[in-house]
Amino acid sequence: MTEAAKMRRADKEITDPDELHRILDEALVLHLGMVDDGRPYVVPLNFAREGDELWLHCASEGRKLDCLRRQPSVCVEVERLIQITSGPTACGNWTSHFESVIGFGTATVLSDDEHKLHAMQTIMGKYSGKQDWEFSPETLAKIVIVRVNLESLTGKRAPASA
Repeated sequence: MTEAAKMRRADKEITDPDELHRILDEALVLHLGMVDDGRPYVVPLNFAREGDELWLHCASEGRKLDCLRRQPSVCVEVERLIQITSGPTACGNWTSHFESVIGFGTATVLSDDEHKLHAMQTIMGKYSGKQDWEFSPETLAKIVIVRVNLESLTGKRAPASA
């Protein structure tokens, strides 16, 4: 994985790969940023991580696949809200405590059954805890898998007060 850009607030930066992976693994929604005719396009998705790869699934046609086929460079983001701190003044007392990860990578669109089965087992395992799902040929025929090879990750944490 390549080194990510330096973060302005080094005191909030997460650099430990295990922590970055933990946040990815705990996140329920990933925001996938793509380029669509020179403009940003972001969609929320379910996903799963294996090593430095992310597995996503989608329908066999649509804007997301069109974007990825034209330009496979992507940005991904996940976050976990810990708590909101409030108080009587607008800026002095109100703040969010969170963890987030941003990554850059390259997406590959895969349509073979072997990748479909592996990715769907991995995704379903993340959300259900069950590892032995069965998928009908009709279901597999309707989906496409996107594998994102992560090239860099950065993390940020604004911890809650004790």
